[in-house]
Amino acid sequence: MKITVRAAAEADLAALLALYGELNPDDAPLSQASADAVWAAMSGQQGRTVLVAEADGAVAGTADCIVMPNLTRGGRAVLFVENVVVAGRFQRRGVGRRLMEAAVRLGESAGCYKVQLLAADDEYVHSFYEACGFKALAQGFRRYVE
Repeated sequence: MKITVRAAAEADLAALLALYGELNPDDAPLSQASADAVWAAMSGQQGRTVLVAEADGAVAGTADCIVMPNLTRGGRAVLFVENVVVAGRFQRRGVGRRLMEAAVRLGESAGCYKVQLLAADDEYVHSFYEACGFKALAQGFRRYVE
């Protein structure tokens, strides 16, 4: 299976929404107007790249990456990765690894000193990120706002 990773385009929006539906199945679907507005904001955001992995002619996975400028570490930025998801039918076939490799390359090309993400509290997910070269080095905290 050939896997290619590229920046997402507006034409990928329906496929992205389907992937996010797998990631968060309890979320109500966005209306098309809302999805279009959010995509316009995301795609216009400097330093933001939504990666998509294609396999067998389909969008098989995605990772949302954003470069955050930084005044520490000699002014080197940080790349944050969020909403990593691989479609169920493509899992355990190298799609996720290719996405993470592309995210790291994106961080390197932006001069970032680290690539950072939060992971679900799931041993399988932790093992995946560790296999991709990530280390669990910090305690993550969240506060959801309504």
